[in-house]
Amino acid sequence: MVGIYNQSISVRKKIHATEVKLWDFISSPGYLNFCHPFCKESKAMSWNNNNHTDELIYLNNLKYIREFISWNEKEGYTLLIGEKNKKKSKVEWKISSKNKETYLTITVYPYFLSNYPKIISALPYKLYIRPKLENYLSSVIEGINWYLKKGEKVPRNAFGKHSWFS
Repeated sequence: MVGIYNQSISVRKKIHATEVKLWDFISSPGYLNFCHPFCKESKAMSWNNNNHTDELIYLNNLKYIREFISWNEKEGYTLLIGEKNKKKSKVEWKISSKNKETYLTITVYPYFLSNYPKIISALPYKLYIRPKLENYLSSVIEGINWYLKKGEKVPRNAFGKHSWFS
């Protein structure tokens, strides 16, 4: 079940690794176990050339399935994420470089309020959903950076707790 996506939230951050090292990490099964500050457990359900699907169990025991719908070697991927048999948000992960620096951009097209006209959803989206998702995405990218820089597993809630996932 895919929602109608009328708004998106993006966070882009510099990564202290090469594009190849970043891709090798974020395309490996179970990588969220090492870098995601709100991940209790992540396990690949299917991880092969034709199908990538995994389960992410958050610290608060919320279970999300990630179904990858496009996979672009060394560039990124697009996935749908949400609870089993419920509406899903679309998420794009993109690797880029500029002046020999590597960047990761994660863009979420949330299903929250997606069925409401933009005029009705704009205020709660701006005041509540956007700040929550920006904080979440920043923490996820910081976790990836932490792991790639230090080679150490990211502590739970390393960058602060999150009311939706901690």
